[in-house]
Amino acid sequence: MAMSAAAAVNAGARLDRLPISPFHYRIFWLIGAGMFFDGYDLYVAGGVLAATIQTKFSTLPQNLQFLSLTFVGMTLGALITGFIGDRLGRRFTYQVNLLVFGLASLAAAFAQDMNQLIACRFVQGLGLGAEIVVGYSTLTEFVPPATRGRWLAFMAFLTVCGFPATAILGYLIIPNWGWRPMFVIAGIGSLIVWYLRKNLPESPRWLEAQGRSAEAEALMQSIEKDVSKTAALSAPATVAPLPQLSAAAMFRPPILQRLLVGGWVLITINTLIFGFVIFLPQFFLRQGLTITNSLGYTVVLAGASLVGCATGAVLSDSIGRRWSIIGASLLTIVAGWFYARSNAASDPEIVLSIGAVLLIAIYIQTAILFGVYTPELFPTEIRLRANGICNSLGRGATVISPFVVGYLMVNYGLPGVVWLMIGLLLVQIIAVYFWGVEPARRPLEGLDPKTG
Repeated sequence: MAMSAAAAVNAGARLDRLPISPFHYRIFWLIGAGMFFDGYDLYVAGGVLAATIQTKFSTLPQNLQFLSLTFVGMTLGALITGFIGDRLGRRFTYQVNLLVFGLASLAAAFAQDMNQLIACRFVQGLGLGAEIVVGYSTLTEFVPPATRGRWLAFMAFLTVCGFPATAILGYLIIPNWGWRPMFVIAGIGSLIVWYLRKNLPESPRWLEAQGRSAEAEALMQSIEKDVSKTAALSAPATVAPLPQLSAAAMFRPPILQRLLVGGWVLITINTLIFGFVIFLPQFFLRQGLTITNSLGYTVVLAGASLVGCATGAVLSDSIGRRWSIIGASLLTIVAGWFYARSNAASDPEIVLSIGAVLLIAIYIQTAILFGVYTPELFPTEIRLRANGICNSLGRGATVISPFVVGYLMVNYGLPGVVWLMIGLLLVQIIAVYFWGVEPARRPLEGLDPKTG
């Protein structure tokens, strides 16, 4: 039944042949607005924790617990959402998770002690972990293959905009009014987007994979009618029906290899971001800078994150996902080695210049690994579950990475943290080179056959 429905609807080929139109931009901004606040909430920890420890609201062990519980929540949120999203749909799941972390952000602003703040952050983490799985996967199913890398990398660009936004707002707000307004901004913004995003349509690809052919056909006709107002439509390609994969297929070759690659690259990039980038204000404090100068340095380096994401958007379609990942990994290793040898207090120009190169390299990977590569690896019927497992592995690693980074900071300083990054990146290069597939410019359905 599902097979005949898939042949009749042909949603994938019909979506892929659509010219870019206001419909695509509308989907992009509806999803992207939520992803921006997801990024804001992710990065808000850096400035907030530097302020809480300076004002004695928290201790270093509590800060590490704050980060660790955030990632526990994100790990659970990513895993649970993957199964719910494949079972109940992308739209429903997306709305629920945005509401969760919006309300939890408001509650965090009124925490009376660090234990309450940590509890609120755990709930925020549930929503944050869910958002990153559903957001990228949903956009993947709407945009055409020729420019899919660019669209998804720019979605990552919007997410990463949360980094400079929190850095700038933290620089302006925290020294004068404290850290609480940072959570108020996150909560109110998220709830506004939750209301606006009620207009987000369901994925026709998902409806088709569920055998809901009548709904998929009606939605496809509505989309085609919308797009045809601004551009002529060509005939869709004829795609042979593909066998529907069960969840068990994730643990058999070749999907298993994709699952392992997806899991490792997300372990690596999560550790780079949440074991290094998030700690930048605290690294600077340990090197003798004031809280204001520390946040100021972070603002400057945050701009490099946007350059990295924009570069990743160009590279992902032009030279492909695999070589972009490998090249950016090598650049991160080289820049990281030089960065570990510099000192913020005595060599500010060197720190900022090498740090900018390092962050550009990290965020090329961020744009491609989070936004582009991992969601493309899996067929529609198991996309959110497999992507959720990969994200759970990535987030799960960061449950312990704050404690590892804290230990390395105390005993080996910044070089110890950098050597951890280099080790993870070397394994990533090997995994992507030998096991990684190249999804660039290929239909999502073209990645479904057992050959990969």
